[in-house]
Amino acid sequence: MKSFASVERFLAEIATPSLRPGYVLAGDEIFLYDRCRKGVLEALVPGDMRDFCLHDLDLAEISIFEILDRAQTPSLMAPFQVIFVRGLKNLYTRGAKKDEFASIDAYFRSPNPQAVVIFVADHLRIPTDLRKMDMQDKDRFERIRETLGDWCGMVELARVEESDAIRWVTESAIARGVKFDADAARQLVDALGADMMLIASEFEKLLLYVSAPAGQEDQIARNHVTLGDVETMVLAAKQRSLYELTDAISQHDRTRALALLHGLLNASDGGEDAAIGHLYMLARTFRQMLIISEKNVRDSRAIWQVLWQGFRMPPFAAEDLIRQARRYKSRRELTRAIRLVAKADLELRSSPANKLLVLERLVLDLATEPVAMHESISQQFAMEL
Repeated sequence: MKSFASVERFLAEIATPSLRPGYVLAGDEIFLYDRCRKGVLEALVPGDMRDFCLHDLDLAEISIFEILDRAQTPSLMAPFQVIFVRGLKNLYTRGAKKDEFASIDAYFRSPNPQAVVIFVADHLRIPTDLRKMDMQDKDRFERIRETLGDWCGMVELARVEESDAIRWVTESAIARGVKFDADAARQLVDALGADMMLIASEFEKLLLYVSAPAGQEDQIARNHVTLGDVETMVLAAKQRSLYELTDAISQHDRTRALALLHGLLNASDGGEDAAIGHLYMLARTFRQMLIISEKNVRDSRAIWQVLWQGFRMPPFAAEDLIRQARRYKSRRELTRAIRLVAKADLELRSSPANKLLVLERLVLDLATEPVAMHESISQQFAMEL
């Protein structure tokens, strides 16, 4: 499959003596990144040595000099070290960073053979068709290739084509001993807008649905997913989706929004632990509405021209999202919503005492009209004076 080719080459290479001292995972396709990371852990990180040989570092918190020093220093506890480096965009902002790139060049000229450094460039968005890549992302990608490409293997985590997503569904089902009808696979991919993270999640639910229930293995499992199964398990679930939540938020209906949030968490397999995934979808939806608003989209036929493949919503949600976007009076209101989601995401990743409170506060802030909130703060400040 073309969309998975770069990842498959990477996974094949890390398990051989031709392993390079460094790699760059370029792109924000989370499904493919997770596939790369799992492959690296399976091939290079023994389960009982993970605390000693696996390092997750961020250039926003630690300098490249410290990271390379750690890579160069042999570990006393593990025979091999795997270092994931996020925040790569910090190397390409605020100045030429000559010392940093000189240090990178010096390290890779004589790298530690018992270590691999994997840079994560998830600030890039790589579309299925590279010719349609955003000019800014293209410039950033070329800059990374020019500075790291001589030493590191470049792994492109581009959006997955719909045809490849359909093939992935059918082939993955066969590997699990389940038949997945072609029209069912096509409907699943189309309903979820070729979003591989959502597809993989719903795929697992469908396989459980057609398998024998736990504790009732004496029953005969169908092991066959049909179009009707997809319509029952996936399309019917859209009533519990985030689109209802964003609808309540856009109408500033705080009571309904909170009720929908609780319903969404109760319907999630992971409950509060699925909070990061919900925030990802909220941010994605508000970004879609921002583009719809900026491009002044009025009907669903035009929406496919302004939203690229891999960033489109399911067809059933198109009209709803256009209607929701039109409720926002300005670009500022939508960018404010995106900032609030980003703030909540940061708070959740900091391991708060109560994730539910973080989500509830976010929903209340999103459902509060900005002007009204500003006026109430001003009035409170005046009373305090």
